[in-house]
Amino acid sequence: MKSILIVEDDITYGMMLKTWLGKKGFQVSSASSIARAQKHIEAESVDLILSDLRLPDRDGIDLLKWLGERGQSIPLIIMTGYADIQSAVQAMKLGACDYIAKPVNPDELLKKMDEAFKASSVAAKQMMRSECSNDSSQKSAEGTHLASDFLEGESDAARQLYNYVKLVAPTNMSVLINGASGTGKEYVAHRIHQLSKRAQQPFVAIDCGAIPKELAASEFFGHVKGAFTGALTDKTGAFVEANGGTIFLDEIGNLSYEVQIQLLRALQERQIRPVGSNKEISVDVRLVSATNENLEQAIEKGTFREDLYHRINEFTLRMPPLKDRHEDILLFANFFLDQANREMDKQVIGFDEKASRALQEYHWPGNLRQMKNMVRRATLLAQGKFITIDELSDLKEPAPAPIGMPLRNEEAEKHQILEALRQTNYNKSRAAQLLGIDRKTLYNKLKLYNIFD
Repeated sequence: MKSILIVEDDITYGMMLKTWLGKKGFQVSSASSIARAQKHIEAESVDLILSDLRLPDRDGIDLLKWLGERGQSIPLIIMTGYADIQSAVQAMKLGACDYIAKPVNPDELLKKMDEAFKASSVAAKQMMRSECSNDSSQKSAEGTHLASDFLEGESDAARQLYNYVKLVAPTNMSVLINGASGTGKEYVAHRIHQLSKRAQQPFVAIDCGAIPKELAASEFFGHVKGAFTGALTDKTGAFVEANGGTIFLDEIGNLSYEVQIQLLRALQERQIRPVGSNKEISVDVRLVSATNENLEQAIEKGTFREDLYHRINEFTLRMPPLKDRHEDILLFANFFLDQANREMDKQVIGFDEKASRALQEYHWPGNLRQMKNMVRRATLLAQGKFITIDELSDLKEPAPAPIGMPLRNEEAEKHQILEALRQTNYNKSRAAQLLGIDRKTLYNKLKLYNIFD
């Protein structure tokens, strides 16, 4: 019989949980504080701990630290509300095996307990380290990755990001992914879908920046034959294609104001109307959006609806730029090298010392996308077993550090854009790199501030 320790200061709730688990065949004990829990663990054998996050003397995180200091690998599931999501992430980094929101769903709790028991067996210890977000020690020379086509990284910034992903994915919350171009926003959207209850349903991605304004409604909601010139057949829109699953709207800040209104209505009513049709179609989709723009600034300017912003932004994920993930730089470089080797049927082993140093010192304005392209080109050019600085020509001369762009001071921002253009002899690509933004964002800023050649 498995022994459970419930650490809960709400006596009524704790007794209810204790009685219910006892009826399920578990041997259950309870403690109303961390101190009492520690005494129980020292005196009795415990197979699993269910601990509230907030307790009178200390909290569940302190219990995790105490277990870690004693080398005890008792699986611990944190029980708390979504208001404490930041603390739940910290708890998982310290070793909590899982997280469950209050009020506890009985079936979900039993499932998580069963997974924790399986993971704690000797034969499954490696699996436990992978599944309990704290210890991502399932490594290869390139680092930890949860999918064959992407590397998540090992830096603190990466671990925090993917702990947030794990926490928000099972919910139905709309997620806004904010980050610079090339940071891997679409991968994160895919990962949210894969870890959600909708994983077996469609994932439909739309690049809002690539849709002509006049065709956006048709792309989203579909159209009927004859609805407009060129509508020769009926078209199924993305919302219907994604029904039951997840729809990912990349660069959502590029949508026209009129389409924003239509999108808001679809999200609120959970119904869409194809262009040219009088028929309403019910849809059930989970929305994940991404942007590299400051949408709050767009709201101030009147180019993005505030009500839509709150609808798509129930939870925000911020993508760290590659320059802030120093521990991940060589991991990604070698990961992209392995991909390039397979693609080009080459056997380049790695990067020599000078090339490795240059990779780490570069500021990567184009983030992961820039690195992937650079490594791919270097792999093609490499003549020996190692990539040298000669194949990484863009890294030979240290690039100037991004001068940064204030997001709330329009005059200062305009001045910095003009200064970057002047320094680069009006080369827009180089100016965008100097400013630490992508070219599309720079073009939008040039238009916004009426800066022309």
